[in-house]
Amino acid sequence: MVSIVKGHKAPGEREIDAMVRKAIALIGGMADIVSPGDTIIINPNLIAPASPDRGATTDYRICRSIANLVKEMGANPIIAESSAIGIDTEESFTASGYDELRNQGFEVIDLKKSKTVPVAVPRGKVVKELQLPEVVVKAKAIISVPVMKTHDQVLATLSLKNMKGLLPDTLKKRFHTTYGVFRAVADLNTVVRPALAVVDGIIGQEGLGPLFGTPIEMDLIIAGKDPVAVDAITGLVMGIKPEQIETTKYAAELGIGVMDPDLIEVVGEPVSKVKRRFKLASEAICETIRFPEGFELIFNEKACTGCRNGVLSALRDLTVQGQIDKARDLRIIAGQMDEAPLPGKRTLLVGACTARFKDHGIFVKGCPPNNVDIISAITEETGHDFFSQLPQHGKQLDKK
Repeated sequence: MVSIVKGHKAPGEREIDAMVRKAIALIGGMADIVSPGDTIIINPNLIAPASPDRGATTDYRICRSIANLVKEMGANPIIAESSAIGIDTEESFTASGYDELRNQGFEVIDLKKSKTVPVAVPRGKVVKELQLPEVVVKAKAIISVPVMKTHDQVLATLSLKNMKGLLPDTLKKRFHTTYGVFRAVADLNTVVRPALAVVDGIIGQEGLGPLFGTPIEMDLIIAGKDPVAVDAITGLVMGIKPEQIETTKYAAELGIGVMDPDLIEVVGEPVSKVKRRFKLASEAICETIRFPEGFELIFNEKACTGCRNGVLSALRDLTVQGQIDKARDLRIIAGQMDEAPLPGKRTLLVGACTARFKDHGIFVKGCPPNNVDIISAITEETGHDFFSQLPQHGKQLDKK
């Protein structure tokens, strides 16, 4: 069961609180999840320092409402997050309004500062062991509170992928370069499956998500106890089929939840009444890129969304930074290859599918690779710091 609650335009604090409470009540409340004395982790999406009105970070008022509900049941809520690699989570807390929650007595912690412990992943297909924050491992339940937004590698980043924010930075990197982020996120959710997902759809983001897109006011709260079902229904609201979001698809294959909309009961508002097609990152990226002379882009028909969007996002960043001419006379290839690339041209081979021919060009490992690694390979430089230019544009790091 998934609930959809629609609010008025620009809902205030009281209305948001009422919306959150109604959305959770419609799915049966939290008595089956929360008991007196329990510690409950509330995980928002705070990828980087950005105000919630940009549609990139979870509105702190939603987390406050959830935390108050947990407190009313006699349990201990902890709002916990780890921002993107290289980003100071404390700065994200300040920019996103979470310092106000601290001032009101709520516990808000930076997971990058937390002790980690090893956790086996017995059902994992690609990940067999993880290092996770001890406070998360010991908690009775996790509540995922993502933002309704597009993503330049996984189409949309919702409640399942939001769990990646529980990882230390070293593992976030390995989810791309070693494991493959789609299946790794699904594996992660076999051990930290959210007991409740509450999607912040007050202001979402379309286009160049998960950070640099266009804010879209939806005035929605979507909630459910099956994170796969929540992501499937939220995707439909955004105009994206559930099977198009690979994290949703692989999580369903692992039995984490139900993806088929025909098997999901929707209560509150129907999808048809609130849906709005979100512009995808790939669409927005292509509108901003000016390809230089001699540039050649080859996507094999089996190239996945992650590599396609990762390459396009990197090229978009270079365009914004005025460095797109670094791609002059460059050939970029992504996807499965049957033959080695022709010689005579500087060639960039992107992603695990091109690894068998890595000696025939510059190889960027990962499934999908980190955008910043693609940029470094194109420019033959390292140490890019695009986040320094927020809020206009910034570094496409290993995103949450």
